[in-house]
Amino acid sequence: MGARIVFLGDDFTGASDSLATYARGGRATRLLTGEAAPEAGLDVLGIATDLRSLPPDRAGKVVSALWPTIARESPEVLHLKVCSTFDSAPHVGSIGAVVRQLTTLFQPDVTAVIGGQPSLGRYCAFGTLFARGPDGAVHRIDRHPVMSRHPVTPMQEADLGLHLSRQGLELANRINAPELTDAGRVAGALRDGPALIDVMCPEHLALIRDALRRVGGRQLLIGASSVAEILGAGQGGATISAPPAPEGALLGFAGSRSTITAAQVKAARRYRRVPLTPDMLDDPATPARLAARLSSDQPLLVHLDPEADYRRDPDALADACADLVEGIVTKTPLRALGLAGGDTSSRIVKRLDFTALDYLSDMGQGACICFGRHAEETRNGMRVMLKGGQMGAADLFDRFAEHMSR
Repeated sequence: MGARIVFLGDDFTGASDSLATYARGGRATRLLTGEAAPEAGLDVLGIATDLRSLPPDRAGKVVSALWPTIARESPEVLHLKVCSTFDSAPHVGSIGAVVRQLTTLFQPDVTAVIGGQPSLGRYCAFGTLFARGPDGAVHRIDRHPVMSRHPVTPMQEADLGLHLSRQGLELANRINAPELTDAGRVAGALRDGPALIDVMCPEHLALIRDALRRVGGRQLLIGASSVAEILGAGQGGATISAPPAPEGALLGFAGSRSTITAAQVKAARRYRRVPLTPDMLDDPATPARLAARLSSDQPLLVHLDPEADYRRDPDALADACADLVEGIVTKTPLRALGLAGGDTSSRIVKRLDFTALDYLSDMGQGACICFGRHAEETRNGMRVMLKGGQMGAADLFDRFAEHMSR
């Protein structure tokens, strides 16, 4: 029998956050990042992808290629893990396009969009999405100081039902927060068709859990790691043993150009910081030069310049960053790699050919440390910190370096 729950992450940082959430809830969980057969005995199997950065036609090919792995598990619950801010568009990162395909393949009895994640400051009220900003205030998502200006998928609509309908996902029902206390009514609404469910506080997650248990059947759940908080609570203490980290240096790479990541880079005192200029990214000799600057006692933090013009679209820029990091890693061994930015992290982890990631430890809001599984001894067990561009505390990179020095 396969894993009861399978989650499909639309980028690697988000997928690692769900990996951590399920694991903290006591479920034996593994995140596949490459070509590998999943092991028996898992409660939850995760599959990391870069769907968030792909147009619908390419996303469809990715889902089709992954479907045999999902079908082999025959899960009761399929969780499409999306960004907690639901930033997406009809032409790139379309949640609707992926849900339509998964619906055809999985044939769920229940389809539900979980609209908020209070643990990350994301709230859905009467179908409207709100998110805490870097200023500490909660903003409607289309007025959010960061997400309304996202360089690829700016959020210009706060009504999640309308936002998703523009991507071809029509929701038959909306379950508002005041209705959540009536589990029978919620279960009935879930049976009637795809539904959007409000989440305003942690107590709502428990109410949704009760309703999902009541309705049963095959369930396709769309949402952030709030879905993992719903499904993973109250389990035993399952653990997966970690191999020792390989010998080598510590490298940080910040591919996000968000203001939050920029502040984290600026606050990093334990690293030799290297801003990556467009000319450096174009120069094939850059990986060797950066590898030569790495040392086991002085970590290196390479980061994009938020103001620079890299003369590439976001997709090509992510690929170029992956090429750069791979070039560094092939020239000098690493014991640990810290990555910031969903799209670039996805490409880098895939390019380094890890077959899977397992959860190791928590690094606070939206960030965790995993260890990679790899066929090569020099990379097997490498510690990998993953965080989205908008996630993590100001001193995150320094805390990662401190953790790795123990």
